[in-house]
Amino acid sequence: MTTATDTNDSDTDRPFTLRSRAAYIPDAETLVIADLHLGRGRSSAVDAPIDATESIRSRLTALLEYTGATTVVVAGDLLHAFNYVPQGVAESLGVLESTVESAGAALAVTPGNHDSMLSSVFEGETRPVWQLEHELESTTIAVCHGHEEPDHEADLYIVGHDHPALSIDGRKKPCLLFGPGAYDGSDVLMLPAFTELAGGATVNGMRARDFQSPFVTDADAFHPIVWDDGAGESLWFPPLGECRQLL
Repeated sequence: MTTATDTNDSDTDRPFTLRSRAAYIPDAETLVIADLHLGRGRSSAVDAPIDATESIRSRLTALLEYTGATTVVVAGDLLHAFNYVPQGVAESLGVLESTVESAGAALAVTPGNHDSMLSSVFEGETRPVWQLEHELESTTIAVCHGHEEPDHEADLYIVGHDHPALSIDGRKKPCLLFGPGAYDGSDVLMLPAFTELAGGATVNGMRARDFQSPFVTDADAFHPIVWDDGAGESLWFPPLGECRQLL
């Protein structure tokens, strides 16, 4: 099987650190997660196998304690709602908001394609793009959902939307994807879904045309990154173009 390198070899010279299904920007004290899809279990015909709200609360609490973030940005699809807000979403959102507030942080959302009902339940700050150019001296970071072409220039785009996962020895694991210079010369970091209810799209054999995000123009250039919870580190794999046949 293709071997991976640990985080010490791969992301120390970048403006972000990775942990679990999230990215943290230390210079801006900002934690970025994506695709919580609150209400997905309720709107599905299949009973949810886990308590999604409690899982989100416990994992987010751990991330906030570890990073000390003062801002949490959801990169789209906070909700799983189109024409109506599923039952229980307001309660789940309240748990999320209280979790962030209890950590002394602020919550913001960059709306995604599933967030058409967002304004009816969320009173916090929303922006189409969360730009971090003022807090960072040398790197402009833009956080957005990733379902549309960006209208902001940035050195690094952090997106969600496609729910990437990597199959390793027959086991499917959520993964991040990092493409250096992958979108018009800018770096792209794609996050997996923060909810554990999303199975994820297996990227092993996916080409650019298989992704829904316009930020992926050459899938072969993206490094899959898997969080090893036992070791407490992120494992970086070679770009998909090199390792897809060996996984």
